[in-house]
Amino acid sequence: MSADLDVLAGQTPAYDAYVAGFDYEALAAKVLSGSVTGGLNACVECCDRHAGDTAAVALHWENKDGDRATVTFAELQARAARFANVLKAQGVQPGDRVAGLLPRIPELLTVILGTWRAGAVYQPLFTAFGPKAIEYRCGASEAKLVVTDAANRSKLDDVKGCPAIMTIAAPRDGDLDFAAEMDRASEDFAPVMRGAEDPFLMMFTSGTTGLPKGVAVPLKAMVAFYEYMRFSVDLRPDDRYWNIADPGWAYGLYYAVTGPLMMGHATTLYDGPFTVDGTYKVILDNGITNLAGAPTAYRLLMGAGKEPAAAVKGKLRVVSSAGEPLNPEVIRWFDDALGCPIYDHYGQTEMGMAVCNHHALLHPVEAGSAGVPLPGFAIGVLDEETLEELPPHKPGILAVRRPASPGFWFQGYWQQETKSFKGDWYLTGDTVELNEDGSIAFVGRSDDIITSSGYRIGPFDVESALIEHPAVAETAVIGKPDPERTEIVKAFVVLKKGIEGTPELAEELQMLVKKRLAAHAYPREVVFVEELPKTPSGKIQRFLLRKQESV
Repeated sequence: MSADLDVLAGQTPAYDAYVAGFDYEALAAKVLSGSVTGGLNACVECCDRHAGDTAAVALHWENKDGDRATVTFAELQARAARFANVLKAQGVQPGDRVAGLLPRIPELLTVILGTWRAGAVYQPLFTAFGPKAIEYRCGASEAKLVVTDAANRSKLDDVKGCPAIMTIAAPRDGDLDFAAEMDRASEDFAPVMRGAEDPFLMMFTSGTTGLPKGVAVPLKAMVAFYEYMRFSVDLRPDDRYWNIADPGWAYGLYYAVTGPLMMGHATTLYDGPFTVDGTYKVILDNGITNLAGAPTAYRLLMGAGKEPAAAVKGKLRVVSSAGEPLNPEVIRWFDDALGCPIYDHYGQTEMGMAVCNHHALLHPVEAGSAGVPLPGFAIGVLDEETLEELPPHKPGILAVRRPASPGFWFQGYWQQETKSFKGDWYLTGDTVELNEDGSIAFVGRSDDIITSSGYRIGPFDVESALIEHPAVAETAVIGKPDPERTEIVKAFVVLKKGIEGTPELAEELQMLVKKRLAAHAYPREVVFVEELPKTPSGKIQRFLLRKQESV
């Protein structure tokens, strides 16, 4: 079978046959307006080339108050050009980082696309971050500008060494006024072409043994993003698509913004908190047929029961899940209560999605399986010590073979040593098993990362925030199993001599993490202990704490 994307319009070719005829270079030539050898611009790929049809919609937007708006690709192209001129006037050069501390509002796309048009690099800042998290990320990336809105502006007051600030609505003295700058700017700005290896996104992924690590996403990654949308999500021209994930994180930025826009397809942004009723309302009001998000949201839908789901049953064609393993009972419930298939997908900030149950390619799909490799990825299950590939049903580390994987784009952490490369392999750090049919079954995390409600939380970040409290001498943070959130953050705290642990102090510590780090990262449980388990060299043994919580 020829690896031609046209055959996928409403069809589902066999996975094995499609992979056998797959040609990554031919795919890149087919789906890119630019060239991996001759120059690329992400704004051109995600906007300009779709703007010829002045009626083509790029964004369907709605907020919790019921306000709605649509933005066409042509409108977005003009706004992106204006913002690129604004950046140039502020001295932002190609390759510079521009950070966005913004909610899911239409201006978010203007900032992202305009940054790309100028040849600069967009850096997301999740709106739940506190000053400490923002400060580290902006400092590590050397961001030249932070764009925010009135609701989030105060968080920047306590950011040491904060870059220049541009505010959307109600700017303070000293801030750049987004609206005024845009009004003055021209709609004429030629896109700055960049090399395929040049970054267009700057992400940060938390680790367990140090501070968050920077991931510079190169322009060539757009081909893999397109692949995921086409093969795994099966986004079709007549779909109405909604990815619930926040664009402040990788899954949202990669696949709620870059992926659909690159395909010339409208995306949906809902600026409001997640609720069961609100989710069903957005699906019904917007005619959503293709839905993506994290298992936490899907478990909450299931927990609300079949009655509120009845109005949506049969409306969704396909649903995709990513961020943590999908519970088999959720899969069964979606089939019964909503009448649609929900497939599990696996990926990382460092490489995008790599192992998926593909909606647009036929292969066996079993509950508990993460799926099969995305075309262009050579996947192995390795013994971590010998790097030998393991047979089926023997746990090992999920790895990507670099020379044999043209779709794999991660080259190492930003200005940091990368220890996850071993020979020809990139080791993901996740423990999996190979099934007889070649699919991958997720076993568990092989590090200390906490996965809670779809968020990846580094214990080191939480511990660093807790230790700022004058009463805290030492602390260790783990993920405690939780049926709704997968895990909750639990903190074991050693207090300084003479200080008593009280419920009031525990609450004070929780609020400290909420304020300094992020609302989703605060420890839902705080226990005061005399000492922490350690190795002879003094390293905290978090696995012993996890073990006692899983009994």
